[in-house]
Amino acid sequence: MPIALQIATLNDVADLVSLRIAVNERLEAQHGRGYWTPGLTDKGVLFAMRNSSVYVARIQKKLVATLTLAKTKPWSIDKSYYSPSKQPLYLTAMAVDPSVQRTGVGRHCLAEATRIARAWPSDAIRLDAYDADAGAGEFYRKCGYREVGRTTYRSTPLIYFEMLL
Repeated sequence: MPIALQIATLNDVADLVSLRIAVNERLEAQHGRGYWTPGLTDKGVLFAMRNSSVYVARIQKKLVATLTLAKTKPWSIDKSYYSPSKQPLYLTAMAVDPSVQRTGVGRHCLAEATRIARAWPSDAIRLDAYDADAGAGEFYRKCGYREVGRTTYRSTPLIYFEMLL
């Protein structure tokens, strides 16, 4: 099932909010309230679209996944943990619709993100994941990302990952 990522448009904003809320609700149902619980608004999606590249994936026209790539380091990342890089990209806000999780959609999205990053051009993809049962650390490991450190930022335990390109 090949997945193609496309740049999100203003027409995708409501679906992006719905997708992220569905993912957060699933995590809360499975793991209780936590760092993953906060909601998302149209305003937050529009901010991300102005300041980075928000991508979406669809299956039969239904938005089923999203991720964001940016040249700017997110506030939660301490770049001293990462390998030297001249042009890293930061992957944030990855979400896969709960109805298609564990079907390969997330893995395909990361493969597409790698293709996009190489064409950018970029020499690394960096990200963080919650260091908790609700976090996606094991998923990123299985997809070839290397853990480079652990830290706590504003009471939130994080695992840092990278993929060198």
